[in-house]
Amino acid sequence: MAANRSSTADRRARIEEMRRAEKARERRNRIITISVSAAVVAGLVGFGGYVLNKENEEKEQRAAAAKAPIEGEKSWDAKKLGRNHVTTPVTYPMKPPVGGDHDQVWMNCDRNVYKKPVPEKHAVHSLEHGAVWVTYNDKAPEAEVKKLEEKVGKTSYTFMSPVKDQAGSIMLSAWGKQVTVDGADDPRVDAFFTKYVQGPQTPEPGAACTNGLGEQ
Repeated sequence: MAANRSSTADRRARIEEMRRAEKARERRNRIITISVSAAVVAGLVGFGGYVLNKENEEKEQRAAAAKAPIEGEKSWDAKKLGRNHVTTPVTYPMKPPVGGDHDQVWMNCDRNVYKKPVPEKHAVHSLEHGAVWVTYNDKAPEAEVKKLEEKVGKTSYTFMSPVKDQAGSIMLSAWGKQVTVDGADDPRVDAFFTKYVQGPQTPEPGAACTNGLGEQ
């Protein structure tokens, strides 16, 4: 009888020991799960913070570039540039024009490269929509023209065409803004694009650059 009681007590002791071991494993597993989860969350937070900081840095760089003056840039008072839609001929005081009265139909200016001259009245309307117009004459090296075509072909709200009688071999124009550059790799090209493609000078930001007048 005493032997049976001893056996039962031993069995209960083993069961209790197994329960304690199982509870200990559960606690360890919970600790490991919590630690891993915390590490993952911390990693995600850290990565998110890195991405956010990177985006903020890029925004600050773009903002600084937008404020920085561009060497050799010419400006016209936007308030004095007419914005009427007209059907009669317009004589512009600068070549290429950077603003003024214009046709009611804009020139397509979403990465459009024109091999022939485009009507000024339509091109000016595109500038009103925030586009940058890249122009060149016969003095521009063919290799530089090719590079600029590639750049325009990758940049929305830009278009390009030849202007035979312009003063500089390569010129960039936006509404009320213009600069003559030395070539496609001139740092002022990127600066002008960054500053004036849909830039603060735009009278009608967000207006369409498609569904206008196409190739001539």
